[in-house]
This record gives sequence, structure tokens and C-alpha cells, in this order.
Amino acid sequence: MSADQPCDSDVAAATDRPPIPGPPVPAPGGMPAAGDEGGVLGPAYRALTFGIISVVSLVAFEASAVNTAMPVAARALDGIGLYAFAFSAFFTASLFAMALSGEWSDRRGPLAPLFTGVAAFGTGLLIAGGAQSMGMFVAGRGVQGLGGGLVIVSLYVVVGRAYPERLRPAVMASFSAAWVVPVIVGPLVAGTVTEHAGWRWVFLSIPVLILLPLGVMLPALRKLPRAEPGPLGGARHILGSRRTRLALAAAVGAGLVQYAGQHLSWAALLPAAAGLALLVPAVLRLLPRGTFRAARGLPAVVLMRGLAAGALVAAESFIPLLLVTQRGLTATLAGLSLTGGGLTWALGSFVQSRPRMDPHRERLMGLGMAFLAVAIAMVPLALLDGVPVWIVAVAWTVGGFGMGLNISSGSVLLLKLSRPAEVGSNSGSLQMSDALGNVTFVGVSGVLFVAFGGGSIAAGGQPAASAGPGQAAAFVAVFAAMAVVAVAGACVSVRLKQKGA
Repeated sequence: MSADQPCDSDVAAATDRPPIPGPPVPAPGGMPAAGDEGGVLGPAYRALTFGIISVVSLVAFEASAVNTAMPVAARALDGIGLYAFAFSAFFTASLFAMALSGEWSDRRGPLAPLFTGVAAFGTGLLIAGGAQSMGMFVAGRGVQGLGGGLVIVSLYVVVGRAYPERLRPAVMASFSAAWVVPVIVGPLVAGTVTEHAGWRWVFLSIPVLILLPLGVMLPALRKLPRAEPGPLGGARHILGSRRTRLALAAAVGAGLVQYAGQHLSWAALLPAAAGLALLVPAVLRLLPRGTFRAARGLPAVVLMRGLAAGALVAAESFIPLLLVTQRGLTATLAGLSLTGGGLTWALGSFVQSRPRMDPHRERLMGLGMAFLAVAIAMVPLALLDGVPVWIVAVAWTVGGFGMGLNISSGSVLLLKLSRPAEVGSNSGSLQMSDALGNVTFVGVSGVLFVAFGGGSIAAGGQPAASAGPGQAAAFVAVFAAMAVVAVAGACVSVRLKQKGA
């Protein structure tokens, strides 16, 4: 499960302008006109739909597989101290790539960023799989993040240009559905591969799997109307756009702050100051005014989204490491502890979608954050010898249900609070808040983990019975901090409703 799961409101993520209200008129021989194409699985769209779902499923599989294999990889590379960096590097790079992909797709069409993103994603997997040091592994994860950010946004643009308006809700629903099976299957497959063939093959095998869905949808992609580059469609204008520059500043700033956090010394103050000088002004301009003071209405929704996504991803990143190093579980069993959350996420999303729940949208979001806080607080109980290890799986089913209530309700509330001309930019802000929450709180968790002694876990690992108290304290610090973040999010729920609404 991942807070990166796309939502229906993210169609125009990371662009400066609202989405095109309808697909462009195709040239002769292009996509069929509305009314002639059937459904999303009709003859005209079947290959494209299957291709899109397959690509999203593979990205989802990679996300769940990495959570499973990461503890083994970090220990093998003697890089536990940089464990959080391996996650935050992905999110930091994707933060910039999402903005770049939105600009690139709007000005030149989605095909170039899509295929560039797939190539970067595969290259990053190969770099990570072949890494001989944790530094090289983190670099590979950063390249993966660039690819992932380019791919997900360009896929949304493909949907907007290839499908008529009446079919888009069904396609967007398939984006979320595409995460369900990978969340269940990913940990089992990745754990089995890690235990029998080695963790490297979890990364090295996925690039080959991407080729098939691309080949399936390539003919349909070629039929999309090609965008002719206008006066502002050159690489210089795309890279120099305001939103791209702000996203780059935020990504570089976040990277510097995380680097400083991993080197707790006086010398780290300089990169920390430089990072904050880049990060803070950029974030203030990327998100709606009033976001960080939880102004009523839309700003509070965007803030809560970032708090929920960041708390979840940061806590989830450390669960497999805790179970492998402190309770002696295999990578497979540690990864499977997260699968229940994916199922209850879907259940929570279904519950909030019932018409009778609409008047209680704000309360549902607050309740979802409360569930998440309880779930995160339950996880460190597994550090106690007398507590059964399956407490983590139970906790994560509770957290997943809360996320289903919160994330889906937030998407609906954002649409309700946005004027038609602002849906695109507000949706982009929502996804940007996701990315910033992931980067910030995974980075904070990494700093806490190292500061409280977590970096002392040996490369070869330790049996659970001999795990030092400092290591337990490091995990407690991470989960306690993220539980506080979730509680703060629950408090923000009282600011979701606009005055007079």
C-alpha cells in the first residue's frame, strides 16, 4: 500500500493550467469519435486500457516489492544508516519530475515524457539492482523517482486526450483498482525472490516486465494527435517554467535538508540552511495560500492530505525493517504484514462513497486520521517479546481503512471546494502535497532513526533476542513521531468546512 496511489482528482496533476475540457479532435485515422468507440474495453480502446492498467500495476508492484526487499538490501550493502534515504530519494526526485511531466505533456504531448519516464524508471531499477554500495543504491532510487513522476502524470494526460469525457471516470477508477492485486501479490513474490535468488533480482527483473504493456498500447498511442511545439514548447521554456523551477528548488532543498539530517554535526548546518532557503519559499508558492496555517476549506484539505500521506509512508517504510531485524521474520512474512492494509484501504474508500456519507465528509476525514494514528501507535508494541508479531498486521488493517476514508473523502471534498477553472491547479496542489509529505516525514523519520541509534544495526543483522535497546528506541522514536503527525491531521479536520457552509 502506498500513499502514492492515484486518485480521481489528480487528472491534471502538476500542471500550471486546468486540464483541457475534452479530448482534441483526432486527425483522420486517429482515435474514434465519441459514440463510436464503445466502452473502455471495447475494440477501440481495449489495448490502450490494458496497457495503461498494466503499467500502473507494475509501478504498484514495484512499490510493494521494494518495501519487502529493502531491509535485506540495506543490510547487505551495510547501509542501514541511509535506509530512509533510499525511500526519500525516490519521492524527492518524483516531486520535480511530476511538475516537469505536466509542463512537457501540456506543451509537447504525453508520449515523450511517458517513454522517457519508462526508460528512466527501468534504468533506476538496474542501477539499484547492481549497486555495490548504499550510495549507489540511493542514486538508483532517485533515478527511479524521476521515471515514476514522469510516467504517472503523462498517463493522466493520455487518458484526457485518448478517451471521451464519459469514459474517463471508468479509466480513472481502474488506476486505483490496479493497485489491489500488486499490494497482495507483491510482498509474496518479492519475498520469495529475495530469499531464494537474492534481493537484486527484485530490482533487475521488473524492467523486462514493462516491455510487454508498452508494446500492447504502442499502436493506440501512435494514433493520438501529435502536439506541434509552439513558441513556448522548447526544452528551455519547459524547464524554465515557473512550476518546474519551483519544484526543482523544492526537490534540491529537500535533498540538502535530508543530507544534513544524516550528518548531525556543525558542518551540516550549511547544507541545512541552504536547503531550507530553497525549500520553504518554493513550497509556499506551490501550495494554496494558507495551507500551513490550516486556513478553512481547501488549504486545510491540502494540508491534511500531506500529513496523511507522509505519516503513512514514513511508518510503512520502517515496518519491514522492524520485523526483520527485531523479530527475526523473513522478508516474505514482513512484507505480507502490510497486505491487509491494501484491502481495507479499498473497503474504506467504498464506505465513504455511499451517498448517505456525503454530509459527513469532513468527519470521515478526521475519523480516518484517528484510525491511522491508532494503527501507527500499535506497531512498536511488536518490539515487546510477549506481544504476538501479528499485531502489526492487525494494526495495518486499521490504518488502511482509515486511509481509505481519508484520502478518497479528501479527493471528493477538493472537487466540491474548487471552482471549475481551478480544478486542475488544485488537483496538482493535492498531489504535490502528497509528495512533499512523503519527502518531509520519511526524511524526519530517517533523522530520528539515526539519532536514536538505529544506524548501529549490523549489516549481517542480529537475532531478535540480542537486539540492543538503542535499536528499539530508534523504532519507537519513528512510530511515535508519525503517530503525532496523524493526530495533528485529525485536529486539522475541524478546519475542513468553509465558514457559512
